[in-house]
Amino acid sequence: MANPMLNDKVIEESRAGWAAPAPPSPGGQNWPAPRPGTSAPPVSDGPVSPWQGAMTIGGTINRTIILLGLLLAAAAAGWSATKEEVGFDPATGQEVVVARFPALATLGIFVGLGAVLVLYFKPMLAKFVGPVYALGFGFAVGAISKGYESFQSGIVVQAAGATVAVFAVMLALYRTRIIKVTDRFRRIVVFATVGIMVFYGVSLLISLFGGAVPFINDATPLGIGLSVVICIVAAMNLALDFDFIEKGTRAGLAKDFEWYAAFGLLVTIVWLYLELLRLLAKLQNR
Repeated sequence: MANPMLNDKVIEESRAGWAAPAPPSPGGQNWPAPRPGTSAPPVSDGPVSPWQGAMTIGGTINRTIILLGLLLAAAAAGWSATKEEVGFDPATGQEVVVARFPALATLGIFVGLGAVLVLYFKPMLAKFVGPVYALGFGFAVGAISKGYESFQSGIVVQAAGATVAVFAVMLALYRTRIIKVTDRFRRIVVFATVGIMVFYGVSLLISLFGGAVPFINDATPLGIGLSVVICIVAAMNLALDFDFIEKGTRAGLAKDFEWYAAFGLLVTIVWLYLELLRLLAKLQNR
């Protein structure tokens, strides 16, 4: 899932709810107002820790790095747990390398989806749920990546490089205001994202009943075109993430909101990586 959860409504609710920070006094402490005829309490000149106070862009970057590090560590474990075996393609009769998806990776997928749902309703739990998502879903991402690599050597490095490149381009386009996150832009991206998630959900239900939506994974023009569109929508979600981080910092949201923003950004990055992995696999199978 991408980030319809990161929006202006969250910022407004946070100002009035759990994440609304108290107005800081000089020195970073919340002293009671002095009584008439008494002097004000002493003011501390000591530095304020960057891990306390209001949300900052630097703090959000730090937490994103932490979550990304946890995800990469879990992905390495998932990669190692996925074993390769030699099998036969029933269509051609030729030997092929088959990756055995570990059961723990399936659990990781459900953990990741559950984490997204929990934080959609309980964003104040981001500092706890975010690492759980990174570890659980990261294991699954590593196993999925090993499966793609078993069939197409080098594709994981290509997908990772493409993800970094898209992230850098989107950040540059956002910082230079070539891409502006207006209300109309946000609505279009959110509606497109929700539509994609519904499409994936329906295709999953069809597969549970023995059916299939062939162009999801097929290297046909329709299948490739679908993957390109989904990758574009995933990339546009990065702009929504950047906008939320910027607006949250300006609004002075509580420090804990850095975990929430970092979680949303990580979800988008992982989604973009998986879609680019699928797109590259289709292009190489043409």
